[in-house]
Amino acid sequence: MKVVAIHIAKARKLPTRMVDSVDAEAGKGLVGDRYHGTRHRHVTIQSRQDLDAAADALGYAFDAGATRRNITVDAGEIPTKPGTRLRIGDVELEVVRLAAPCRLLDDWIGAGAMAAMHRRGGSVCRLLSSGTISVGDEVVVEPSSSPALTA
Repeated sequence: MKVVAIHIAKARKLPTRMVDSVDAEAGKGLVGDRYHGTRHRHVTIQSRQDLDAAADALGYAFDAGATRRNITVDAGEIPTKPGTRLRIGDVELEVVRLAAPCRLLDDWIGAGAMAAMHRRGGSVCRLLSSGTISVGDEVVVEPSSSPALTA
């Protein structure tokens, strides 16, 4: 998987803007994004493959930024199991939860968009390390491992 688009928005009701790269701060989020500084919702990630399937269900294509997700990858299944770790370039992320489609998608994309995005919304992740995420970066799902025990 590779990053094909990055979108950020300064505030909830402002449109997203596409960027070529973004600074990611561990424990905080993407610099310049509305969720920067929140507790767990640092980054959202979705698959272009899932967006294409939703577009087929709708009968027309739409821009990846219309979903208001931050990172779009070219293909593949986005892990949704909490605790799953991903690496984008040299930035490590951890899945917090499934990113359910918002009812406002019907307003932003068109009638039926929320239903078309059902089970295709991607994941919400938190940032475990800092760095820069750029279009073209490789996305790797880390092999699952047993959590370390601490005394």
